[in-house]
Amino acid sequence: MKNTLQPGLTFEFKYTVPENKTVPYLIPESPEFQKMPKVLATGFMVGLFEWACIQAINPHIEWPREQTVGTHVNLSHIAATPPGLTITIKGKLEAIEGRKLTFSLVADDGIDKISEGTHERFIIDAAKFNSRVAAKAP
Repeated sequence: MKNTLQPGLTFEFKYTVPENKTVPYLIPESPEFQKMPKVLATGFMVGLFEWACIQAINPHIEWPREQTVGTHVNLSHIAATPPGLTITIKGKLEAIEGRKLTFSLVADDGIDKISEGTHERFIIDAAKFNSRVAAKAP
């Protein structure tokens, strides 16, 4: 972690929603999901928040040796977003506790606020992490 990683860091991230990030595409083998509306899936939305945070902090860690993993998500999903609209995520690094990073986040689709909440990430040593995961694999 570089000394430039400090609480107060703010960032903005934009993403235009394609059809393949809607609910029917989240888990294609789910027959229930196949019948649901083609709006941004909550699971993909969470991934966008993670991506936004990763891009914001990578310049402030020893990427790719150091990486971050999501450890907690507390986000609402309060408005539906159809394909073609652009999501804007605004974030702020609120706290650093050792290797734990806490972010506040809000997103809109140009029409409605679609989400707000917090997200925690943990800085890892990628080689050590991957070694532990490999040892766990069947």
